[in-house]
Amino acid sequence: MVLKRYKGNPILAPRGTGWESIMVYNCAAIYEGGKVHILYRAQGGKTGISRVGYASSSDGFNIDERLDYPVFGPDPASDLDCLGIEDPRLTRVDDRIYLNYTAYGSNMGMIYPITGVQIGVTSISVDDFLNKKWNWSERIYPFYRVDNKNSFFFPEKHNGKFILVHRIPPHMWIAYSEDLKNWDNQKILMSPKFEWEYFKIGGGAPPIKTDKGWLLIYHGVDSKMQYRLGVALLDLEDPGKVIRRYDKPFLEPETDYELHGVVPNVTFTCGAVKIDDTLFVYYGGADTVICVATAKIKDVLNLLKA
Repeated sequence: MVLKRYKGNPILAPRGTGWESIMVYNCAAIYEGGKVHILYRAQGGKTGISRVGYASSSDGFNIDERLDYPVFGPDPASDLDCLGIEDPRLTRVDDRIYLNYTAYGSNMGMIYPITGVQIGVTSISVDDFLNKKWNWSERIYPFYRVDNKNSFFFPEKHNGKFILVHRIPPHMWIAYSEDLKNWDNQKILMSPKFEWEYFKIGGGAPPIKTDKGWLLIYHGVDSKMQYRLGVALLDLEDPGKVIRRYDKPFLEPETDYELHGVVPNVTFTCGAVKIDDTLFVYYGGADTVICVATAKIKDVLNLLKA
């Protein structure tokens, strides 16, 4: 397998007795200022509220800093994400860093309590992010009350518009917007195709630009609810065009920390970065810990040759 697990996995695990004591997983990752910055999902109980924590690494493997408080969390005054902030993803577009997340909320006023998920977006200046001044912007919900997850932006605009990938089951979709609120040219980007992604697919990490195309890592869920990672290549000039899709899993549950945990048989990514010629993929193992695996960019592109 091209993607090699770090021998020191997991790199982040639950700790303490509070907000991150049971599950630390599904993290965003972005490379800025010579460091990998990680925003991770954390829970103090299997069904507890999800919040977002921060850690960083100067070499991509070893954690140098980890804050002891959440840097982003649910808004108790809003029914849209009052129950949790799930699966963060980070993308720098121009001079701002955008945080895409799954907003877990409640449909207030119903005769019976009904929960729902949708995608949420906020942003922060690069300077504030690097200085850990968590001045997040207003929260935007691009597709109001649509059952939707796994969203992220491309790091470049297309014809002056943001490019958004999101997941309305079971497909991955792509859409474009100038203001993050009104979306056009929406279409299905990819659908389940192979046996290992039989049930549904969804976006993983924001795409990495290469000279051959946009490198897209995604996840697939099979009929037994096992989560694997896949990889595809999108056209540089038309991001809605899939050049090639690798027909085998890019990473699948094999180790103890992927096979056993709060939710067994899961490898799930929300973040990847390119450092020199190496791809670092950060992923959750069994919804319990955070791990990293690496590959040379050229070797990944070789998988995607026609």
